[in-house]
Amino acid sequence: MTNSAAPDPAETQRRAPAGAAVLRSDVTEAIRAAVFEELAAVGFARMSIEGIARRAGVGKTAVYRRWKSKLSLVLDLVSAFAEQGLPVPHTGSLHGDIRALLAVASLALRHPVASQVIPDLLVESMRHPEIADAIKEALLDGQKGVAAVVVREAVERGELPAGADPDRALDLIVGPLYWRLVVVRGGLPKGYLDDLATSAVAALKATG
Repeated sequence: MTNSAAPDPAETQRRAPAGAAVLRSDVTEAIRAAVFEELAAVGFARMSIEGIARRAGVGKTAVYRRWKSKLSLVLDLVSAFAEQGLPVPHTGSLHGDIRALLAVASLALRHPVASQVIPDLLVESMRHPEIADAIKEALLDGQKGVAAVVVREAVERGELPAGADPDRALDLIVGPLYWRLVVVRGGLPKGYLDDLATSAVAALKATG
């Protein structure tokens, strides 16, 4: 007589999956979070797989099963950030769109981890072309796409002349903010983002 009883779920969970080992997503995310913290604490040059594993509360094997080196780990994180992208604002006005972009950028740049990690990776990019390419994709290419949409819609509304340069727009929008928050490490006075948006709009209209 054939036993038609359903398999015990507990027994099924205990069975090892065939083929490659399954990587737990919670462990992967814990390692990624630890990388950001370790980068902020000691920088890329002094960062080690051992330190990452210790901070994440896992063994070194758990890290090496996912990434072959600390460089590949950092490149993966930067690429993941690039895939998230920046939201394209659709406020109905050039000033509103620029103000929205400044709000998002200021939150990112004021994050204590990001404010330390980004400058360190920019330095390391001089020695590692792979990091330079990843940073270009994460910090430049995505933002250039957003700026292109903002400028195109402003042209369509008649706020900017045809042929307005998205690259110039990006410089005017993000450049001063990056300088103040990351290079100078100064605070943002009340109304600063509004004033910066107004200045960027005026400059874009003047230069086209």
